Amino acid sequence: MSDLRETFIEELKDLYDAEKQITKALPKMIKAAEHEELKEALQAHLEETGVQIERLEKVFELFDETPKSKKCKAMEGLVAEGKELIEEEEGDAAMICAAQKIEHYEIASYGSLVSWARLLGEDAAADLLEETLGEEEQADEKLTEIAESTINAEEAEGDTDGEAEETTSSRSKRQ
Repeated sequence: MSDLRETFIEELKDLYDAEKQITKALPKMIKAAEHEELKEALQAHLEETGVQIERLEKVFELFDETPKSKKCKAMEGLVAEGKELIEEEEGDAAMICAAQKIEHYEIASYGSLVSWARLLGEDAAADLLEETLGEEEQADEKLTEIAESTINAEEAEGDTDGEAEETTSSRSKRQ
């Protein structure tokens, strides 16, 4: 498949499926999140994802294609990893890491599609995709801000407290 238009459509189908997978995964992440700020950010992104799916459908129309999914195996793996973290109760820092992996996949995919749409002379499609790209970048920045402002430090402090308790109890046993 050497035709850029065909490659674009295949990637568009892949991303369409990825976004749909995200709409199924985010409610579970929201429920599992402990910090209210993280819950709110994930909820906002869930709502935004619905709009992003509508934009993808418009892009399909601009290319005279019917909106259709192609199983996104990469997103399937990223979502499975996130689900595993939730089941193992790894905490909000790990959940943010999983969410950012998803964001980075989306940023890479949307970035390529924007570039290809412009090369194909499909500026209206590129503009729609670029709008979503900006939202994905903002979501990633918000997750970084949440992680760095509270969650990472709290979870690191929790690790230190646990080590201190372990050291104290180890000393008590030796005495």
